[in-house]
Amino acid sequence: MNNFQPRSGYTLPVFACAAALAALRCLHNSIIEKSQDLDPIDVVLVDLIAPTITAEVPIEQVALLRPGMALAVTRSDPGDNLDLTRNTPIWAMVELMRESGEEEIVILGGYGIGYHKTGGDAAIYSYARQLLEENIRRSQRPGEKITVTIILPEGRQLATRTSNEAFGVVEGLSLLGTTGISQPLSSPDQLAVFRSELQSKVDRFDCLVFCIGENGLDLARKLGINPDMLVKTANWLGPMLVEAGVQNFQSILLFGYHGKLMKLAGGIFHTHHHLADGRREILTAFCARMGVPAAICNEIWESATAEDALKQLRALDENMGSNWVSLVYGAIASQIDQRASDYIFTHSERRLTVGSLLFSRDRQIILKSEIGDTILSQIC
Repeated sequence: MNNFQPRSGYTLPVFACAAALAALRCLHNSIIEKSQDLDPIDVVLVDLIAPTITAEVPIEQVALLRPGMALAVTRSDPGDNLDLTRNTPIWAMVELMRESGEEEIVILGGYGIGYHKTGGDAAIYSYARQLLEENIRRSQRPGEKITVTIILPEGRQLATRTSNEAFGVVEGLSLLGTTGISQPLSSPDQLAVFRSELQSKVDRFDCLVFCIGENGLDLARKLGINPDMLVKTANWLGPMLVEAGVQNFQSILLFGYHGKLMKLAGGIFHTHHHLADGRREILTAFCARMGVPAAICNEIWESATAEDALKQLRALDENMGSNWVSLVYGAIASQIDQRASDYIFTHSERRLTVGSLLFSRDRQIILKSEIGDTILSQIC
């Protein structure tokens, strides 16, 4: 029997924080010892905050660049995840200044950290900033102003293999996440973690919001949804829906990227693309059913991605004054609601109300089903 247990690791913000702490320690040591010949820094401790544990992170290199500025390097280790950042170097350059009237800790995105096309802010999200600020503050000395610049030398190259640009982040990767632990999301152990999280909410809520990934979680919070109502499902939508039925929740709002959620309309309840796809077929079928012209249906069929297909429907609406996006996605969302509710009943003999909200890669809401709109208005 194979007793292999997938190994968890840490998310990218943890390694960025570890490198920053190592660089800061190097600077403090140089001030005390007044020498560039410093003792090596092989490991640092990082308080993950979420969860409340301390991680021991190896440091690959540390260098004093000049008085008041140091650079440290570590490498990403996400555990047994199919993560493209595995073993990528993370640099943190830390500079000490003694200036009054400015922020005590400034966090910047350097080369390889993406930025938002709208506004130009570095794609360093709230958890990463909190992690850096709280850990650095504990080592900060009175009167110090600390500027941290995070650099991902391979970030731009790796970003071409992600959907970051479609989500409005360009020229690099994001420091994204809500936790310091990187769990193997495709493993049964991770499903057990998700179920446990759902079960912990039974006594507090009648309704939950299912988010497949971090983009959904982030957007849901921005809409004002109580974070405690959010449950991450990754691609385990089917088992998580059934668990919600077993635990006697009354309603579920499916909150996700349209390219994932539309799979449910075709009866696909494990949404990992390695197991099943069908997005092209599902979207083309709904276009044909709603009366989209045959030539456009053929273009939808030939689309490389669900996002490209959505753009074609939007262009058609803009040029023709039609309403195909609303009609097609309205039908898809309604079918998602019905099939999800039926799936729960089939496997748990309990009937839950299920609504859906679909958003695009730019995090704009495409459509809320009628039930989804009702649930959202009740919880916001």
